[in-house]
Amino acid sequence: MSKTMIAARLHELGAPMTLDTIAVPKPRPNDVLVRVKACGIVPNMANVINNWPSWFPHQPLPKFPAIFGLDPAGVVEEVGEAVIHAKPGDRVYVSPLRSCGSCKACRAGQRSQCRYYTLNGYFSTSTDGQRIFDLYPYGGFGEYMTAPEYALVHIPGNLSFERAGRFGYLGTSYGALKNAGAGPGQVALIDGITGTLGVAATVLGLAMGLSRILGTGRDVELLRRVKALAPERIEVIELGERSSGAWARQMTGGEGADFAISALGAKAPVATMLDSMKGVRRGGKVVNVGGVADDLPIDVKWLMDEQIQLIGSNWFSAAQGQEMADMVATGTIDLSYLEDRVFPLARVNEAISGLKDRSGGFSNYVVVP
Repeated sequence: MSKTMIAARLHELGAPMTLDTIAVPKPRPNDVLVRVKACGIVPNMANVINNWPSWFPHQPLPKFPAIFGLDPAGVVEEVGEAVIHAKPGDRVYVSPLRSCGSCKACRAGQRSQCRYYTLNGYFSTSTDGQRIFDLYPYGGFGEYMTAPEYALVHIPGNLSFERAGRFGYLGTSYGALKNAGAGPGQVALIDGITGTLGVAATVLGLAMGLSRILGTGRDVELLRRVKALAPERIEVIELGERSSGAWARQMTGGEGADFAISALGAKAPVATMLDSMKGVRRGGKVVNVGGVADDLPIDVKWLMDEQIQLIGSNWFSAAQGQEMADMVATGTIDLSYLEDRVFPLARVNEAISGLKDRSGGFSNYVVVP
Protein backbone atom coordinates (compact mmCIF):
# COMPACT_ATOMS: atom_id res chain seq x y z
CA MET A 1 0.00 0.00 0.00
CA SER A 2 1.25 3.47 -0.88
CA LYS A 3 2.32 5.78 1.92
CA THR A 4 0.58 8.74 0.26
CA MET A 5 -2.89 9.30 -1.14
CA ILE A 6 -4.89 11.83 -3.14
CA ALA A 7 -7.64 13.73 -1.34
CA ALA A 8 -9.89 16.59 -2.39
CA ARG A 9 -9.47 19.33 0.21
CA LEU A 10 -11.24 22.65 0.73
CA HIS A 11 -8.79 25.36 1.79
CA GLU A 12 -11.24 28.26 2.08
CA LEU A 13 -14.91 29.09 1.54
CA GLY A 14 -15.76 30.15 -1.99
CA ALA A 15 -12.79 28.37 -3.50
CA PRO A 16 -12.86 25.04 -5.34
CA MET A 17 -11.54 21.91 -3.69
CA THR A 18 -8.02 20.97 -4.76
CA LEU A 19 -6.52 17.52 -5.26
CA ASP A 20 -3.71 17.26 -2.72
CA THR A 21 -1.18 14.54 -2.01
CA ILE A 22 -1.11 13.75 1.70
CA ALA A 23 0.02 10.90 3.93
CA VAL A 24 -2.19 7.85 4.32
CA PRO A 25 -3.44 7.93 7.94
CA LYS A 26 -2.61 5.25 10.46
CA PRO A 27 -5.59 3.81 12.37
CA ARG A 28 -5.59 4.19 16.15
CA PRO A 29 -6.22 1.05 18.29
CA ASN A 30 -10.04 1.19 18.00
CA ASP A 31 -10.10 2.43 14.40
CA VAL A 32 -9.96 0.91 10.94
CA LEU A 33 -8.41 2.19 7.75
CA VAL A 34 -10.82 2.03 4.80
CA ARG A 35 -9.94 2.21 1.11
CA VAL A 36 -12.77 4.37 -0.21
CA LYS A 37 -14.42 2.94 -3.31
CA ALA A 38 -17.33 5.39 -3.60
CA CYS A 39 -18.76 8.32 -1.68
CA GLY A 40 -22.33 9.55 -1.99
CA ILE A 41 -22.71 13.30 -2.29
CA VAL A 42 -25.13 16.12 -1.65
CA PRO A 43 -25.44 17.49 -5.22
CA ASN A 44 -25.68 21.07 -3.97
CA MET A 45 -22.94 20.67 -1.37
CA ALA A 46 -20.77 23.56 -2.61
CA ASN A 47 -23.60 26.04 -2.06
CA VAL A 48 -24.37 24.56 1.35
CA ILE A 49 -20.75 24.70 2.51
CA ASN A 50 -20.22 28.27 1.29
CA ASN A 51 -23.36 29.52 3.05
CA TRP A 52 -23.18 27.33 6.14
CA PRO A 53 -21.47 29.84 8.48
CA SER A 54 -24.22 32.42 7.91
CA TRP A 55 -27.09 29.92 7.87
CA PHE A 56 -26.08 27.89 10.95
CA PRO A 57 -23.32 29.70 12.86
CA HIS A 58 -23.73 27.42 15.89
CA GLN A 59 -22.97 24.31 13.83
CA PRO A 60 -19.30 24.35 12.80
CA LEU A 61 -17.61 23.01 9.71
CA PRO A 62 -14.21 21.35 10.14
CA LYS A 63 -11.07 23.47 10.16
CA PHE A 64 -9.48 24.08 6.78
CA PRO A 65 -7.95 22.47 4.84
CA ALA A 66 -10.79 19.99 5.21
CA ILE A 67 -11.64 16.69 3.55
CA PHE A 68 -15.39 16.50 3.05
CA GLY A 69 -17.40 13.50 1.84
CA LEU A 70 -20.38 12.35 3.88
CA ASP A 71 -21.29 8.84 2.70
CA PRO A 72 -18.26 6.65 2.01
CA ALA A 73 -18.21 2.96 1.21
CA GLY A 74 -15.20 0.78 0.62
CA VAL A 75 -12.96 -2.02 1.83
CA VAL A 76 -11.21 -2.35 5.19
CA GLU A 77 -7.45 -2.24 4.57
CA GLU A 78 -6.06 -2.28 8.09
CA VAL A 79 -7.41 -2.56 11.62
CA GLY A 80 -6.18 -1.20 14.94
CA GLU A 81 -4.95 -3.60 17.60
CA ALA A 82 -8.12 -3.19 19.72
CA VAL A 83 -10.56 -3.85 16.84
CA ILE A 84 -12.49 -7.07 17.53
CA HIS A 85 -14.79 -7.87 14.62
CA ALA A 86 -13.76 -5.98 11.49
CA LYS A 87 -10.98 -7.46 9.38
CA PRO A 88 -9.09 -6.53 6.22
CA GLY A 89 -11.16 -7.23 3.12
CA ASP A 90 -14.53 -6.47 4.70
CA ARG A 91 -16.89 -4.49 2.45
CA VAL A 92 -18.35 -1.65 4.50
CA TYR A 93 -20.37 1.52 4.52
CA VAL A 94 -18.82 4.02 6.93
CA SER A 95 -21.48 5.95 8.80
CA PRO A 96 -20.26 9.51 9.39
CA LEU A 97 -21.99 9.70 12.79
CA ARG A 98 -19.32 10.36 15.40
CA SER A 99 -19.78 10.87 19.13
CA CYS A 100 -17.68 10.81 22.29
CA GLY A 101 -18.61 7.20 23.05
CA SER A 102 -18.65 7.51 26.84
CA CYS A 103 -21.37 9.96 27.87
CA LYS A 104 -24.76 8.84 29.17
CA ALA A 105 -26.38 9.07 25.71
CA CYS A 106 -23.60 7.14 23.97
CA ARG A 107 -23.57 4.40 26.61
CA ALA A 108 -27.33 4.06 26.12
CA GLY A 109 -26.82 3.55 22.38
CA GLN A 110 -28.16 7.03 21.51
CA ARG A 111 -25.05 8.44 19.86
CA SER A 112 -26.96 11.13 17.96
CA GLN A 113 -27.95 12.65 21.32
CA CYS A 114 -24.32 13.13 22.37
CA ARG A 115 -23.22 16.76 22.83
CA TYR A 116 -20.27 15.98 20.53
CA TYR A 117 -22.49 14.56 17.77
CA THR A 118 -20.82 15.25 14.43
CA LEU A 119 -21.31 14.13 10.85
CA ASN A 120 -17.79 13.37 9.74
CA GLY A 121 -16.95 14.86 6.36
CA TYR A 122 -19.66 17.50 6.66
CA PHE A 123 -20.67 19.46 9.79
CA SER A 124 -21.26 19.22 13.51
CA THR A 125 -24.46 20.06 15.35
CA SER A 126 -22.67 21.87 18.19
CA THR A 127 -19.54 23.89 18.90
CA ASP A 128 -18.15 20.90 20.79
CA GLY A 129 -17.93 18.99 17.52
CA GLN A 130 -14.53 20.37 16.59
CA ARG A 131 -13.02 17.86 18.99
CA ILE A 132 -14.45 15.08 16.80
CA PHE A 133 -13.21 16.73 13.60
CA ASP A 134 -9.73 16.80 15.13
CA LEU A 135 -9.91 13.06 15.87
CA TYR A 136 -11.37 12.12 12.48
CA PRO A 137 -10.27 14.66 9.85
CA TYR A 138 -10.76 12.33 6.88
CA GLY A 139 -14.00 12.34 4.86
CA GLY A 140 -14.91 10.28 1.83
CA PHE A 141 -13.36 12.55 -0.80
CA GLY A 142 -10.01 10.81 -0.44
CA GLU A 143 -8.52 7.44 -1.28
CA TYR A 144 -8.29 6.36 2.36
CA MET A 145 -9.94 7.32 5.65
CA THR A 146 -9.89 6.24 9.26
CA ALA A 147 -13.05 5.52 11.22
CA PRO A 148 -14.04 3.98 14.54
CA GLU A 149 -15.16 0.37 14.35
CA TYR A 150 -18.57 1.36 15.77
CA ALA A 151 -19.30 3.34 12.58
CA LEU A 152 -19.07 0.35 10.22
CA VAL A 153 -22.01 -1.24 8.43
CA HIS A 154 -21.02 -4.50 6.74
CA ILE A 155 -22.56 -4.61 3.27
CA PRO A 156 -23.48 -7.67 1.20
CA GLY A 157 -22.01 -8.67 -2.14
CA ASN A 158 -25.23 -7.80 -3.98
CA LEU A 159 -24.91 -4.14 -2.95
CA SER A 160 -22.54 -2.03 -5.04
CA PHE A 161 -20.30 0.52 -3.38
CA GLU A 162 -22.03 3.23 -5.43
CA ARG A 163 -25.44 2.37 -3.99
CA ALA A 164 -24.04 1.84 -0.51
CA GLY A 165 -23.03 5.51 -0.81
CA ARG A 166 -26.75 6.31 -0.68
CA PHE A 167 -27.11 4.85 2.81
CA GLY A 168 -26.98 8.27 4.46
CA TYR A 169 -30.21 9.37 2.80
CA LEU A 170 -31.76 5.91 3.08
CA GLY A 171 -30.81 5.66 6.73
CA THR A 172 -32.17 9.11 7.55
CA SER A 173 -35.53 8.02 6.17
CA TYR A 174 -35.29 4.64 7.89
CA GLY A 175 -34.58 6.34 11.22
CA ALA A 176 -37.63 8.56 10.69
CA LEU A 177 -39.81 5.53 9.96
CA LYS A 178 -38.51 3.82 13.09
CA ASN A 179 -39.28 6.92 15.16
CA ALA A 180 -42.77 6.92 13.69
CA GLY A 181 -43.29 3.29 14.69
CA ALA A 182 -43.95 2.31 11.07
CA GLY A 183 -45.21 -1.19 10.52
CA PRO A 184 -47.71 -3.48 8.77
CA GLY A 185 -51.21 -2.16 8.18
CA GLN A 186 -50.39 1.50 8.75
CA VAL A 187 -50.99 4.52 6.55
CA ALA A 188 -48.23 7.10 6.08
CA LEU A 189 -48.37 10.63 4.74
CA ILE A 190 -45.05 11.73 3.23
CA ASP A 191 -44.58 15.40 2.41
CA GLY A 192 -41.96 15.80 -0.30
CA ILE A 193 -42.32 12.22 -1.52
CA THR A 194 -40.46 12.89 -4.78
CA GLY A 195 -37.25 14.09 -3.12
CA THR A 196 -34.26 12.09 -1.98
CA LEU A 197 -35.60 11.43 1.51
CA GLY A 198 -39.18 11.01 0.29
CA VAL A 199 -38.48 8.30 -2.28
CA ALA A 200 -36.24 6.51 0.22
CA ALA A 201 -38.99 6.61 2.86
CA THR A 202 -41.43 5.21 0.30
CA VAL A 203 -39.24 2.27 -0.73
CA LEU A 204 -38.40 1.45 2.89
CA GLY A 205 -41.96 1.94 4.09
CA LEU A 206 -43.24 -0.52 1.50
CA ALA A 207 -40.67 -3.07 2.70
CA MET A 208 -41.73 -2.49 6.32
CA GLY A 209 -45.31 -3.43 5.49
CA LEU A 210 -47.14 -0.09 5.27
CA SER A 211 -50.52 -0.75 3.72
CA ARG A 212 -50.82 2.69 2.09
CA ILE A 213 -48.53 5.63 1.45
CA LEU A 214 -49.97 9.05 0.67
CA GLY A 215 -47.49 11.47 -0.82
CA THR A 216 -47.21 15.10 -1.89
CA GLY A 217 -44.77 16.73 -4.29
CA ARG A 218 -44.39 19.47 -6.88
CA ASP A 219 -43.11 17.59 -9.94
CA VAL A 220 -45.97 15.79 -11.69
CA GLU A 221 -43.71 13.42 -13.63
CA LEU A 222 -41.80 12.42 -10.50
CA LEU A 223 -45.09 11.88 -8.67
CA ARG A 224 -46.08 9.49 -11.44
CA ARG A 225 -42.79 7.61 -11.07
CA VAL A 226 -43.22 7.29 -7.31
CA LYS A 227 -46.76 5.93 -7.67
CA ALA A 228 -45.47 3.39 -10.21
CA LEU A 229 -43.31 1.82 -7.47
CA ALA A 230 -46.48 0.24 -6.03
CA PRO A 231 -49.58 1.59 -7.78
CA GLU A 232 -52.01 -0.29 -5.55
CA ARG A 233 -50.48 1.05 -2.31
CA ILE A 234 -49.37 4.59 -3.20
CA GLU A 235 -51.53 7.66 -3.79
CA VAL A 236 -50.09 11.08 -4.64
CA ILE A 237 -51.19 14.67 -5.15
CA GLU A 238 -49.44 17.78 -6.35
CA LEU A 239 -48.65 20.29 -3.60
CA GLY A 240 -51.04 23.23 -3.87
CA GLU A 241 -53.71 21.19 -5.60
CA ARG A 242 -55.68 21.05 -2.35
CA SER A 243 -55.16 20.81 1.39
CA SER A 244 -52.87 17.84 2.02
CA GLY A 245 -54.29 17.35 5.52
CA ALA A 246 -57.89 17.28 4.31
CA TRP A 247 -56.88 14.93 1.49
CA ALA A 248 -55.20 12.51 3.92
CA ARG A 249 -58.32 12.39 6.06
CA GLN A 250 -60.53 11.84 3.03
CA MET A 251 -58.31 8.97 1.86
CA THR A 252 -58.60 7.31 5.27
CA GLY A 253 -62.35 7.62 5.80
CA GLY A 254 -61.92 10.62 8.09
CA GLU A 255 -59.50 8.82 10.42
CA GLY A 256 -56.20 10.38 9.30
CA ALA A 257 -52.79 8.87 8.60
CA ASP A 258 -51.00 6.97 11.37
CA PHE A 259 -48.04 9.28 10.95
CA ALA A 260 -46.64 11.96 8.70
CA ILE A 261 -43.03 12.36 7.62
CA SER A 262 -42.01 15.89 6.66
CA ALA A 263 -39.25 15.39 4.10
CA LEU A 264 -39.53 18.90 2.68
CA GLY A 265 -36.40 20.91 2.01
CA ALA A 266 -35.02 23.57 4.33
CA LYS A 267 -36.45 26.29 2.08
CA ALA A 268 -40.00 24.88 1.96
CA PRO A 269 -42.82 27.06 3.32
CA VAL A 270 -43.80 26.22 6.86
CA ALA A 271 -47.50 26.32 5.92
CA THR A 272 -47.06 23.09 3.96
CA MET A 273 -45.93 21.18 7.03
CA LEU A 274 -48.68 22.69 9.18
CA ASP A 275 -51.29 21.59 6.67
CA SER A 276 -50.08 17.99 6.58
CA MET A 277 -49.89 17.77 10.36
CA LYS A 278 -53.67 18.13 10.43
CA GLY A 279 -53.93 14.98 8.31
CA VAL A 280 -52.62 12.77 11.13
CA ARG A 281 -55.03 10.75 13.23
CA ARG A 282 -55.62 11.27 16.92
CA GLY A 283 -52.62 9.86 18.78
CA GLY A 284 -50.50 9.91 15.63
CA LYS A 285 -46.95 11.13 15.04
CA VAL A 286 -45.33 13.84 12.92
CA VAL A 287 -41.65 13.22 12.17
CA ASN A 288 -39.47 15.93 10.65
CA VAL A 289 -36.33 15.04 8.69
CA GLY A 290 -36.21 17.83 6.13
CA GLY A 291 -36.69 21.11 7.96
CA VAL A 292 -38.72 24.07 6.70
CA ALA A 293 -37.92 27.71 6.08
CA ASP A 294 -39.36 29.34 9.19
CA ASP A 295 -40.29 28.62 12.79
CA LEU A 296 -43.27 26.30 13.18
CA PRO A 297 -46.20 28.01 14.94
CA ILE A 298 -47.86 25.22 16.90
CA ASP A 299 -51.33 25.20 18.43
CA VAL A 300 -50.24 23.37 21.56
CA LYS A 301 -53.82 22.86 22.74
CA TRP A 302 -54.57 20.97 19.53
CA LEU A 303 -51.35 19.02 20.02
CA MET A 304 -52.44 18.19 23.56
CA ASP A 305 -56.08 17.43 22.78
CA GLU A 306 -55.23 15.18 19.83
CA GLN A 307 -52.22 13.65 21.63
CA ILE A 308 -50.00 14.24 18.60
CA GLN A 309 -46.27 13.59 18.95
CA LEU A 310 -43.96 15.96 17.07
CA ILE A 311 -40.55 14.32 16.62
CA GLY A 312 -37.27 15.67 15.26
CA SER A 313 -35.33 12.84 13.63
CA ASN A 314 -31.64 13.22 12.78
CA TRP A 315 -29.61 10.54 10.97
CA PHE A 316 -29.71 6.89 12.10
CA SER A 317 -27.70 4.37 14.08
CA ALA A 318 -25.12 1.98 12.66
CA ALA A 319 -27.38 -0.83 13.89
CA GLN A 320 -30.21 0.54 11.73
CA GLY A 321 -27.76 0.81 8.83
CA GLN A 322 -26.95 -2.87 9.32
CA GLU A 323 -30.66 -3.71 9.25
CA MET A 324 -30.92 -1.99 5.85
CA ALA A 325 -27.86 -3.85 4.55
CA ASP A 326 -29.38 -7.12 5.71
CA MET A 327 -32.65 -6.26 3.94
CA VAL A 328 -30.71 -5.64 0.72
CA ALA A 329 -28.95 -8.99 1.17
CA THR A 330 -32.27 -10.85 1.37
CA GLY A 331 -33.98 -8.85 -1.36
CA THR A 332 -36.45 -7.30 1.08
CA ILE A 333 -35.56 -3.89 -0.31
CA ASP A 334 -34.58 -3.34 -3.92
CA LEU A 335 -32.39 -0.34 -4.73
CA SER A 336 -32.52 -0.82 -8.48
CA TYR A 337 -34.67 2.33 -8.69
CA LEU A 338 -31.50 4.39 -8.18
CA GLU A 339 -29.93 6.00 -11.23
CA ASP A 340 -26.19 6.16 -10.59
CA ARG A 341 -24.26 9.24 -11.69
CA VAL A 342 -20.59 8.55 -11.03
CA PHE A 343 -17.86 11.20 -10.99
CA PRO A 344 -14.12 10.64 -10.62
CA LEU A 345 -12.46 12.52 -7.77
CA ALA A 346 -10.93 14.91 -10.31
CA ARG A 347 -14.47 16.17 -11.08
CA VAL A 348 -15.54 16.60 -7.46
CA ASN A 349 -16.15 20.34 -7.83
CA GLU A 350 -18.55 19.69 -10.69
CA ALA A 351 -20.29 16.93 -8.75
CA ILE A 352 -21.03 19.14 -5.73
CA SER A 353 -21.85 22.32 -7.63
CA GLY A 354 -25.60 21.85 -8.03
CA LEU A 355 -26.35 19.53 -10.94
CA LYS A 356 -29.35 20.39 -13.07
CA ASP A 357 -30.31 17.11 -14.77
CA ARG A 358 -31.72 15.50 -11.65
CA SER A 359 -34.50 12.96 -11.30
CA GLY A 360 -35.45 13.84 -7.75
CA GLY A 361 -35.01 10.99 -5.30
CA PHE A 362 -34.25 8.56 -8.10
CA SER A 363 -30.84 10.13 -8.78
CA ASN A 364 -27.75 8.80 -7.02
CA TYR A 365 -24.68 11.05 -7.23
CA VAL A 366 -21.38 9.44 -6.32
CA VAL A 367 -17.71 10.42 -6.32
CA VAL A 368 -15.17 7.62 -6.88
CA PRO A 369 -11.68 8.36 -5.49
